[in-house]
Amino acid sequence: MAEFKIAVMEGDGIGPEIVAEGLKVLAEIAAKFNHTFNYEKVYVGGCAIDMFDEPLPQSQVDTILKCDALFFGSVGGPKWDNLPQEKKPETGLLGIRKALGAFANLRPAKVFDELVNASTLKPEVVKGIDILVVRELTGGIYFGQPKGVFEENGKKKGLNTMVYYEDEIRRIVKLAFELAMQRRKKLTSVDKANVLDVSQFWRDIVNDVAQDYPDVEYNHLLVDNAAMQLVRDPKKFDVIVTGNIFGDILSDEASMLTGSIGMLASSSVGGKVGMFEPIHGSAPDIVGLGIANPIAQIESAAMMLKYGLKLDKEAETIEKAVDLVLKMGYRTPDIMSDGTKKVNTTQMGDLIAKAVGDVA
Repeated sequence: MAEFKIAVMEGDGIGPEIVAEGLKVLAEIAAKFNHTFNYEKVYVGGCAIDMFDEPLPQSQVDTILKCDALFFGSVGGPKWDNLPQEKKPETGLLGIRKALGAFANLRPAKVFDELVNASTLKPEVVKGIDILVVRELTGGIYFGQPKGVFEENGKKKGLNTMVYYEDEIRRIVKLAFELAMQRRKKLTSVDKANVLDVSQFWRDIVNDVAQDYPDVEYNHLLVDNAAMQLVRDPKKFDVIVTGNIFGDILSDEASMLTGSIGMLASSSVGGKVGMFEPIHGSAPDIVGLGIANPIAQIESAAMMLKYGLKLDKEAETIEKAVDLVLKMGYRTPDIMSDGTKKVNTTQMGDLIAKAVGDVA
């Protein structure tokens, strides 16, 4: 038996609907494995703006930092689109990642056998895909200085600077090798070393760290080639590690191999508290319709158990439960196909929660 304190951020849009289903599944896990999950409700993004007039109040950060993990829904929506940048919900999202010290974004892209036809690629290309993109989250071109729009010699210019320090690269690469050791022992580092000095610096450090992991087969790919290979032969990849901007692009590309972003979870880890969330947005156009797919949120719960709370068996139980429900033919509208049974958001959560008991 173990006891954990989990911060729960339902958020905006469909966030409350899908988080409710994730908590339903976690309740079954707690019962089956004799754990206690204590929840602390927190607010980030639009819901925080409505309540506190700012997207990331310090009081909420303080609460989250006292917890073992952050179970996160979604932020944003048209209601807050016209606010100044520093007041927008997305500023709260970036701020909480920074406050948690989360330097690594983990983005799995796994294709369930039952959903191979949901992808836009041929079934024989996507069947069996199981990729983990490890994206550096706190450095690179999004945060480097100087940046901005300046006037020089009578002309305006825009400037962003790609900056990486050695320790930033070493910690993300080391984490990626550790994760590869837990999987199929294959790692691909993605850069642009043929034209960027900072990428050659990245590559040199990967080569150095690799000496500590002789069991891991690793290689380097230029980012344009990596993007092509992800579509051409995605099954060749296991763990991909890369910098902030390349990871931002490649993780979205990898996610679409699966056919629906409603299926995919993510986590931001490396600091005191990990953050676990679906990759999709707040989907304000379908709020309250009961058609949101809760599986990404439920898979985020599995990632929280595995990477945040170190409960591997419990995480595996959720994975098996999702697989079982899909094998039974149940689908939310975004993943429907001929011969499947349509269910709403709540029904999908109920089915997976019940399946936890069946596979545990």
